Amino acid sequence: MFKLFRLLKPYKFLVTAVIALMLLQSLAQLYLPTLLSDIVDVGVVKGDVSYILRYGAYMLLVAMGGMVCVIIASYLLAKTATGFGRDLRRTLFSHVERFSLNEFDKLGTSSLITRTTNDIAQVQQVIVMMRMFIGAPTMLIGGVIMATYKDAHLAIVLISVIPILVLAIIWIMRKGLPLFKLLQLKIDGINLVLRENLTGIRVIRAFNRSDHEKQKFEKANLDYTQTAVKVNTLMATMMPVMMLVFNLGVVVILWYGGIRIDNNQMQIGDLMAFIQYAMQIMFSMFMMTMIFMMIPRASASAVRINEVLALESTIHDSESAKNLDAKQAAIEFQNVTFSYPGAEQPALLDISFRAEAGEVTAIIGGTGSGKTTLINLLLRFYDVDSGDITIDGQSMHKLKIESLREQIGYVPQKAALFSGTIAENIRFGRETATDEEIRHAAATAQAADFIAELKDGFESVLAQGGTNLSGGQKQRLAIARALARKPNIFVFDDSFSALDFKTDAKLRAALKDETDYATKIIVAQRVSTIMDANRIIVLEDGRISGIGTHAELMNTCAVYQEIVASQLSEEEIA
Repeated sequence: MFKLFRLLKPYKFLVTAVIALMLLQSLAQLYLPTLLSDIVDVGVVKGDVSYILRYGAYMLLVAMGGMVCVIIASYLLAKTATGFGRDLRRTLFSHVERFSLNEFDKLGTSSLITRTTNDIAQVQQVIVMMRMFIGAPTMLIGGVIMATYKDAHLAIVLISVIPILVLAIIWIMRKGLPLFKLLQLKIDGINLVLRENLTGIRVIRAFNRSDHEKQKFEKANLDYTQTAVKVNTLMATMMPVMMLVFNLGVVVILWYGGIRIDNNQMQIGDLMAFIQYAMQIMFSMFMMTMIFMMIPRASASAVRINEVLALESTIHDSESAKNLDAKQAAIEFQNVTFSYPGAEQPALLDISFRAEAGEVTAIIGGTGSGKTTLINLLLRFYDVDSGDITIDGQSMHKLKIESLREQIGYVPQKAALFSGTIAENIRFGRETATDEEIRHAAATAQAADFIAELKDGFESVLAQGGTNLSGGQKQRLAIARALARKPNIFVFDDSFSALDFKTDAKLRAALKDETDYATKIIVAQRVSTIMDANRIIVLEDGRISGIGTHAELMNTCAVYQEIVASQLSEEEIA
């Protein structure tokens, strides 16, 4: 957890001010019982009213000074904690943004959300309670010293109680830390079920699986509740134990103090001050108990946050990486082999082909043949196990990742749109795109007609994920977004599947004129979409089964022939 506190460096002045203020407040609190002792022993016993009023005024000023210190310290700590939380969330988000898909697969989306929100909130809460970290030990140590100064014999009672409570706190922490770690994992489980339910609500309702999803959530919720009950039960035992021990201690103090007063070994005011110091010590122990209740959970959260920060992306720029500045970006796969972590067999094996600039290279194959994996390697979402991928004759590993991706206009298999206007979504690929360029991209993508029918046109606001649009409309906007970027490489990952045949044909005709300069890679399920491609690559079980034009493959590749026969009639094939 202390590694995270490096982010407090910008707030060191505020933290220093808080420490100073809390020390002043603690000194004020420690001074008050002494003033009370003097008022009783001198003012009350001797009947000196002026002494009582004068020292009473001192007590009031000291108490008000302590109160002002607490108020200012609380304000500064709140400001520090919120700033720390903001900086930590920013750091964590920026770090996660650099992850490859390997790291996302390893941690999981729901867990990353929990770590960025709930876990950071737990650590942030520790900063808010820093006032206790400073005040409680100071009051504890100062109270023991002042109590001993008042009466060393009576102080033995207090000193003998403290080790018992310290041992109890240590025992609670040892039992509580594993439970707090488990508690955060249970929150991950709730977030996972909730996220799946919200994103898949249409499928759940279509299949009448609402009751099943409720049961899943109830199970995750019950697991969390049972763990939380164990934690709270453990922590709840602490307060009664402390109250019992200290109340017994106060009884002993009053009994033994009364004996010492009878023997003229102690004054009444000193006993009253001693009881006040005992209460301050007890209050300090209460605060320290609260601290130690929070530390295990915050520590568990800090470990989870550090796990993310310590996880470095497996894909990053090399020290000698350079920008890709190519006018024609021919792509070549050279004996590429790739396996997903933990997989028994390679997803791609010995893949070699070349995609020329100005040409269309199509990729087709059955489900699980490796089509999308190949695209992920081209975008460098993953790194190859062996072989190489070159862009314009330059190895991908020698190019800056950002520079590489700037050259690519990517249209994913599942169109991903963002909350905002249609214009903002099309401009997502290139922020400097003009309104005219956005309209032209939309027209080329066959999206202009349905956009014009919307009430606010290009300023129409999309719901999260574009759920207020149809699948075909979302795909066309994703294509428009890629066109607006004006890249040298276009990658269409099964991006025409939601379009009707008429729109598909019109779109491909418009794209042919608009992207004649670029290298185009099309992953498709429909043979009709890729029949005119300059080069068709047929994949089967991660291997290349054939490369050539449609006519060539119809004569040489049995796999391609089977795909064509399953989709086209004999008249269409002929």
